[in-house]
Amino acid sequence: MTSVTSRRLRPRALLACGAGLAATAALTLTGAAGAQTGPATGPAAGPVTAAGSTTVTPAGHSFAATLNGKATFKAGSVTATCTASSSQPSTGSDNNRIPDAPGNQNPSGPVSSSINPPTYSGCTASIAGVTTTVTTSGTWGVAMQHGSPISATLTIPAGGFVLESKGLANCTITAAPTAPADILTTYTNGAPSKLTVTNANVPVKVTGGFGCPTSATSSVFNAVYDITDTTDPGSQITVSD
Repeated sequence: MTSVTSRRLRPRALLACGAGLAATAALTLTGAAGAQTGPATGPAAGPVTAAGSTTVTPAGHSFAATLNGKATFKAGSVTATCTASSSQPSTGSDNNRIPDAPGNQNPSGPVSSSINPPTYSGCTASIAGVTTTVTTSGTWGVAMQHGSPISATLTIPAGGFVLESKGLANCTITAAPTAPADILTTYTNGAPSKLTVTNANVPVKVTGGFGCPTSATSSVFNAVYDITDTTDPGSQITVSD
């Protein structure tokens, strides 16, 4: 199912899953704050530290993620910028919803939820004479882990983000082309709380003709999202230990 909006959160083990963002013709989504794809593994990664406890409140509440500023996605020398993006809860779905208690607590790891695929609009490319569109699909996810800073792993399903350009360069960029991909972001409690993606590397596959960065295998994603409580707008979505 294809979407330009989003749905609600549901418990899921996403911290080590994969999440992918697809984009077309070397395009970029930019925002703020630092994020990298999943944590390093193997000998070079050093000793593994056990994850601490996490609690996400209010339990059972639905939430929305709304772009604050601009989102950019860059592949090769081309950058795509979108001015609107959101993931909203939907009727009859547990996506975009904090788990009911006690599922909103984990004594030794993250609290996970499924989300509706975010929609993107108002997208432009850094190349004159090109129009861009973004299509998202599948079930996305987020896993919140309390710490300093608080981390949030955003999971994009295989092929769940596709960016297409039309005009002087007809390209298609697909994120997480063969498997889901994880994007490590930071989460800041506040009014509203924020999820920040900074220079996150996302695997992509680029197809197309002249002007398309077909040799690119990764892209850089940046964005900042306001996270708001849609069940009770007077409450805030908070991550604690």
